[in-house]
Amino acid sequence: MRRIDIIGIGFGIFAAGGLAYLILQAAGLNSLEAGIWSQVFLVGGLIGWLLTYLFRALTKNLTYNQQVKDYEDAVFQKRLEEMTPEELAQIQAEIEQEKSNG
Repeated sequence: MRRIDIIGIGFGIFAAGGLAYLILQAAGLNSLEAGIWSQVFLVGGLIGWLLTYLFRALTKNLTYNQQVKDYEDAVFQKRLEEMTPEELAQIQAEIEQEKSNG
C-alpha cells in the first residue's frame, strides 16, 4: 500500500467521524452525546477491522502470503519446464513407488 493510500484512508476515517457527528446532531443529540456516539462508531469500526485482519493473518490469507505462494509456484513450474523427459519419468516413478509403499 502506498503512502498516499494511507493518507487517503486516514482522511476518509476523519471525515466519516465528522459526518457521523453531524448526522447525530441533526438527529437530535446534543454535541456531547453526538461526540461520544461518533467515537463509539469509529472505535467499533476499528475493532471490526482489527478482527478481520486477525482472521486473515491466522488463516494466512494476506497479500504477502499469496505473493510468496505465487512465487514458489512459478519457481516450481520453471524447474519442471527445465527438466528433461527422463528426469520427469524418474521423479514420477519415485512418487509412484512412495505411494505404493505408504
